[in-house]
Amino acid sequence: MLPAMTTRRDVLKTGISSVAAGLAMLSLPEFVFPGQTDDEVLVPFENVPRSKPESLDWETLTEWLTPQDQVFSVQHYDVPEVNPADFVLELGGLVDRPRRFTLDEIKALPREDQFMTLECSGNGSSPGFSNAVYNSRWTGTRLAPLLEQCGVQDGAIEVVFFCHDRKTETLRPGTPRELSVEVPFGRSLSLEDARSLNPLLAYERNGEPLAVRNGAPLRLIVPGWYGIANVKWLRRIEVWDRRYMGRYMGRDYVTVRGERHGDDVEFVERSVTRMNLKSAIARVTRRATADGNVPLKVYGAVWGDGTPITKVEVQVDGGEWREATLDAAPLEPFSWRFFSLDVGALPPGKHTLVSRGVDATGRIQPAAEDDDIALKRT
Repeated sequence: MLPAMTTRRDVLKTGISSVAAGLAMLSLPEFVFPGQTDDEVLVPFENVPRSKPESLDWETLTEWLTPQDQVFSVQHYDVPEVNPADFVLELGGLVDRPRRFTLDEIKALPREDQFMTLECSGNGSSPGFSNAVYNSRWTGTRLAPLLEQCGVQDGAIEVVFFCHDRKTETLRPGTPRELSVEVPFGRSLSLEDARSLNPLLAYERNGEPLAVRNGAPLRLIVPGWYGIANVKWLRRIEVWDRRYMGRYMGRDYVTVRGERHGDDVEFVERSVTRMNLKSAIARVTRRATADGNVPLKVYGAVWGDGTPITKVEVQVDGGEWREATLDAAPLEPFSWRFFSLDVGALPPGKHTLVSRGVDATGRIQPAAEDDDIALKRT
């Protein structure tokens, strides 16, 4: 039986206890996952550390839209503080009518909301970096109409986004051409993507002005793309007739993955862009032991690049895949959906639970042994 003053680390080692009282102290708050009831208590995962500050905490999450204190932020250069009163967004390059917009002028443009789950491409790559994902209602104005108003010229192929954060980078290190220069953070989209993806120039999240660490006063939101493409602290947008190859476009945030061609495996580098189909079991709950077994229910979330998700399946201890129930609402194409499954009564002890999403194209979320993951090197 668990001691009265059990720590969470101790509880994580217990698996499923046959004594419900020992887990009562981990009762959930008002539930965000539909279908949970007051008689369900949390079963902690084994060997999973507590969420760090400013990252998603499934155990305490109570909202479909993630609260600010559970929102992650990643930056590679400095964190600039830009006075909104002095802010100016430049839009130039290969356009007929270059423009400069103050923040008030941006806010005076047609206002739209974009619901989107934003995930860091490295989320879950190691035990020390997990829960870097959150769901938001972003508010701002669309980029595509601004490009059209400025008159994109023939020959343009790329839209480049430069930001206020800066850093000295060493180019071609260790060669006679080594060069150190201060550069702004930048990323780009093809002109086709900048038009078809309908990116948002966002100045609010969940009805509040952007926090500084999340890109205030203005950032880019690219529906269905990983966080690195959703650049923060926007300063200048340029239309080019060539590819942009900054560090975080052409050198970093590039995956290296093996592809099979007959009996050969060739490793190919690709830029990080669209989000992969992913699901996560967020919580496992239990009810009182009955006839020596423990009734369990799992809750989780599934998300991707906006391709409709048709189902989620859950596997217990390597058994058959069972279809979970997808919540009918809220339903936004670029936001996560919650799911649940009553897995029945299991004997006390350790159990392994795995989920996988399936989308409308028939794509199944890959497992660790599948080529998409097994042949990925970075």
